[in-house]
Amino acid sequence: MKKLGLIISAMFLTLGVACADTDRPISVNELPQKAQKFLAEHFGSREVSFAKVDPELLTKEYEVVLTDGTKLEFLADGEWKSVDCRYGSVPAAIIPKQIKHYLEKNYPKAVVLGIDHEHKQYEVRLNNHLELTFDKNFRLIDIDD
Repeated sequence: MKKLGLIISAMFLTLGVACADTDRPISVNELPQKAQKFLAEHFGSREVSFAKVDPELLTKEYEVVLTDGTKLEFLADGEWKSVDCRYGSVPAAIIPKQIKHYLEKNYPKAVVLGIDHEHKQYEVRLNNHLELTFDKNFRLIDIDD
């Protein structure tokens, strides 16, 4: 039984190494429709520097970098995963309204530089160097400075 576990572990490790760093450049038209729509709706006037697909073990993810330095990540279905606006602010329409209200009340002068949506949580990075984590019900669960 122990040998079987080692063999299975070795197979997954081999597959993981084989899939690692296999990302390849793609055109914007090769992104999932949902990702293309998201880009057009929220970043339509900005130019795409490059896009790439990163095949994972069982799925794939997409990354798009705009010429202004904004970096976006999408899941296989085109749902946004991360928006990082290094030299600007995240478009307000992307931020869930409950988080937006919390920020307006508690950090009225802060600018949202990035937002990640993973594992039923949202992590929001502000220009005052705070990172706020909200659960799936948009309750604040962590503040990191």
